[in-house]
Amino acid sequence: MPPVLPLDPPQRLVHSLEGRPNGAAAADWLTALPRLLEQMLEEWDLTAERVVSPGGRSSLIVLVRLPDGTPGTLKLTAPGSSATLEQAALAHWDGWGAVRVLRSRTCDGALLLERLHGEVSLRSLPETQAMLEAASAVRRLWVAPPEGHGFGTVEKHTAAAADTLLAQAPAEVAPLVDEALALRASLVAGAPEAVLLHGDFRQGAVLAAGGERAQWLAVGPEPLIGERAFDLARLVRDRLHDLLASAGAPAVTRRRIHRLADSLEVDRERLRGWTLYRAVESGVRNLSRGSRADGEALLEFAGWV
Repeated sequence: MPPVLPLDPPQRLVHSLEGRPNGAAAADWLTALPRLLEQMLEEWDLTAERVVSPGGRSSLIVLVRLPDGTPGTLKLTAPGSSATLEQAALAHWDGWGAVRVLRSRTCDGALLLERLHGEVSLRSLPETQAMLEAASAVRRLWVAPPEGHGFGTVEKHTAAAADTLLAQAPAEVAPLVDEALALRASLVAGAPEAVLLHGDFRQGAVLAAGGERAQWLAVGPEPLIGERAFDLARLVRDRLHDLLASAGAPAVTRRRIHRLADSLEVDRERLRGWTLYRAVESGVRNLSRGSRADGEALLEFAGWV
């Protein structure tokens, strides 16, 4: 079977991998990608329909058909993205609130998933409705982790990020970084719970399912064990560029925090703290990669919180 990968992988994927610390490994993976794709199609007897573009920032997504004609999605994850942990989280949820895994070979970063409507995420809905659906979707994911799991914790994950934050932060944002790190230390010291989290939950990570099981299902988890407020913090800043262009953005941001916290029974101050920390960490990371506009937008947002 000839490879179906176009001569050039989707540019979003290429550009995202170029900015990663493991750039050499990512480049090798991109070079080997056509052969890996061909291999997985042959071994699982899949018929490729098309490569999804622009696709993801850390994986190649290919729409396929299973031997019986059932539609599926083949996901090949890049180095630095743990297919093992993603598969483990999706298997534990077993289709409850998240996409279902049909087959996996995590040593090669390969996941065969049920087909969702990838072109329709919660971002296609009006803001108020999108937030209501997001709250409903994420609530289903917050369950006790399986025994003997290998997931990392929010505490350890953010400790590693905090070290990088200190090393990369420009001097002019030092006060905001100091506030973020102080909040992070206080939050991990008094965490009220330890549930399975999506880890990168946002409107774009919830796709239309259109089935009897659910109308919307989460995809692309970066699973961690920790408190629910950490999972909501990324959602608070959704549609950031629209928010930046709106009048009264700081007040709108604070109302988002209060509404999400109250609707999901999360402490407002803990959600505010994690929202500020995650925005600062992401902002500094973007600045260090040369994405100045995104970095400055995130730091401006953090200042509103």
